[in-house]
Amino acid sequence: MSSLIKLFLSFFKIGLFSFGGGYAMLPLIKKEIIEVHGWLTNAEFIDIIAISEMTPGPIAINSATFLGYRISGILGSVVSTIAVVLPSFIIMSLIFHFVNKFKDSPYSDWFFRGIRPIVLGLIASAAVSVAMDAFVDIKSVLITLGIFYIVTFKRLNLIIAIIIAGIMGVIFY
Repeated sequence: MSSLIKLFLSFFKIGLFSFGGGYAMLPLIKKEIIEVHGWLTNAEFIDIIAISEMTPGPIAINSATFLGYRISGILGSVVSTIAVVLPSFIIMSLIFHFVNKFKDSPYSDWFFRGIRPIVLGLIASAAVSVAMDAFVDIKSVLITLGIFYIVTFKRLNLIIAIIIAGIMGVIFY
């Protein structure tokens, strides 16, 4: 099977079975890209996630685009990006006509209340997975804690925080 077909099927599956946005998709992306296909190492995956977070747009689409490019060039980028958004597009197109009919139903409310803890768990899993690969020594932990503190409690602009973290990385590494 060609790498483009594998890319399409992998990212279509990721888009189809991921609820809660890009961060909730990260564990599935990691499993598919690293464990199933071996296309990237953990370190390469972390780098692509960092780039995806810094660039404008949803992290899932950015990740798919960067990963597709890394694996199969520009065509791989296009294929993986289309594949990751296609399930949502298909599902939203199918349910569009039923939204008004069921929007006040207690069943739909129960369904979405039930999904929330799962989405939170997937996001937490992604955070732990990325942290385990990103924390290579005490310096990386201290940079993370310092940036977390000034962004959360001092309300530092995120772009400035990214620049500061990059400068600290250059200085310490």
